[in-house]
Amino acid sequence: MKERITIVGNVAATPELRRMPSGDAVVSFRVGVTERRQDRQTSQWVDGRTSWYRVSAYRGLAENIHRSIGSGERVFVSGRFSLQEWETDTKKGVSAEIEAEAVGHDLRWGTTVYTRTGARSEDSAGHDASHPAGPVDDDGWAAPGAVGEEARVGATPF
Repeated sequence: MKERITIVGNVAATPELRRMPSGDAVVSFRVGVTERRQDRQTSQWVDGRTSWYRVSAYRGLAENIHRSIGSGERVFVSGRFSLQEWETDTKKGVSAEIEAEAVGHDLRWGTTVYTRTGARSEDSAGHDASHPAGPVDDDGWAAPGAVGEEARVGATPF
């Protein structure tokens, strides 16, 4: 079982988009998360060690990441965490990997413009996205389930 994790860090290089034999998109990129701490003697904030994560995403999420995320940008990533052992002729080690379920910009450090894409039959996490929860009204909040007369915008909720 893979554990869920959320990280906030900086993208090391432009995400690389590839296609699987099935035609599905897959994107991968690295995110560095640097620990910050306050030096007790100087009261200055200093960088600690940096942990590196290899992030992968599939299908629609992969395509959206490729169009939206660039090198050096501060992002959050939420997904399934795993440790993968690797070995070459001269070295062996373990890498931290995340199969992304959600990726976005950290808005503490900048702004972004959101563009809704068309619904896909299956999202990155394998959920059926062809049946949305309901329509979105003018203020951007989705109504759960089918819309009946009692659920119309402006109707009294009680």
